[in-house]
Amino acid sequence: MRSFCSFLLLLVVTLAAADVYFEEKFPDDSWEENWVYSEHPGKEFGKFVLSHGKFWNEPENDKGIQTSQDARFYALSRKFKPFSNKDKPLVVQFSVKHEQNIDCGGGYVKVFDCSLDQKDMHGESPYQIMFGPDICGPGIKKVHVIFSYKGKNLLINKEIRCKDDIYTHLYTLIVKPDNTYKVLIDNEEVESGELEADWDFLPPKKIKDPNQSKPQDWDDKPTIPDPDDKKPDDWDKPEHIPDPEASKPADWDDEMDGEWEAPMIDNPDYKGDWQPKQIDNPNYKGPWIHPEIDNPEYTPDLELYKRDEICAIGFDLWQVKSGTIFDNILITDDPELARKVGEEVWKPTLEGEKKMKEAQDEAELKQREKESKENEDNKDDDEDEDADEEENNNVPDAEEHDEL
Repeated sequence: MRSFCSFLLLLVVTLAAADVYFEEKFPDDSWEENWVYSEHPGKEFGKFVLSHGKFWNEPENDKGIQTSQDARFYALSRKFKPFSNKDKPLVVQFSVKHEQNIDCGGGYVKVFDCSLDQKDMHGESPYQIMFGPDICGPGIKKVHVIFSYKGKNLLINKEIRCKDDIYTHLYTLIVKPDNTYKVLIDNEEVESGELEADWDFLPPKKIKDPNQSKPQDWDDKPTIPDPDDKKPDDWDKPEHIPDPEASKPADWDDEMDGEWEAPMIDNPDYKGDWQPKQIDNPNYKGPWIHPEIDNPEYTPDLELYKRDEICAIGFDLWQVKSGTIFDNILITDDPELARKVGEEVWKPTLEGEKKMKEAQDEAELKQREKESKENEDNKDDDEDEDADEEENNNVPDAEEHDEL
């Protein structure tokens, strides 16, 4: 009890020091008053419903918004008080539950500035960050991390694998003012590095010197044919020869069948094309490396991390099979707070889901076994009835017995 109280006190202190820009746990139907569906023409949009799904830990705490219609686009967003992450970390965190065992569809969020037209949000609407899992068949099971920079959407240069089971998982993106980042899944780091290194924000620092080229006398062949090596006199043999054991069939008629020729077989003495042996090249200088120079188009940017304005978050998705539940959205400047919230909110949900799903599976298995046994018993009863009926049909009636 004391340790739990200490945790609560620490959490309160952390909350006091952190900026929570946005938080959404979808506790009840009031979410519909704050979130806005897109009405962009030409798209068949699906609806979200409040649900904890088919298996959960605590039914009220585990409610989120769930995609409810198959083969639909989903476009839903919410605005909040604008902020900038200048000189501060930026943390975007949310949970995803692909309860339907998704075959093809998105599970990511998009972060926007205040220019977003919520009722016209669509796939081409400009965004600041796109983050989260995307699954389509066995070949695509990855976490998107996309930043907008000078009008372009830049994909991460690394492959990050997402979770692809049916349980709730926590996705966290941390962007720091030193231009580094981390991606966490279930509070475990799965990728990290430097923004400049892992996205094509900037041109390369160095380029090949356009005024330099490999000298014509540069020899980069490590070996050469031995000039003193000679082909043996008996080397050249045909690849195929007539079969010496074949003989003309007795019924072969040269006038009718043409001149008989023995079938060809592989020549056991054939040695292939002759090549002189290789020796070390005395003029070898090693591989030529193109000299590099500073790229005149490169200009460092110490604020790659910075978003001047963040004002909205939304779901802009396509799903073949619906059933994904989104919950526990948090945007803050405190990675430690996000971690604690994840441990307290997401982790018990995952543990409870697994426990309930295992119980459901066990009950379903027992029910199938029971039904299978009942079917077998009914089959045996039917066979016994058929046997009794056949036996009765074979017994002569009393009148026939007297005549006998």
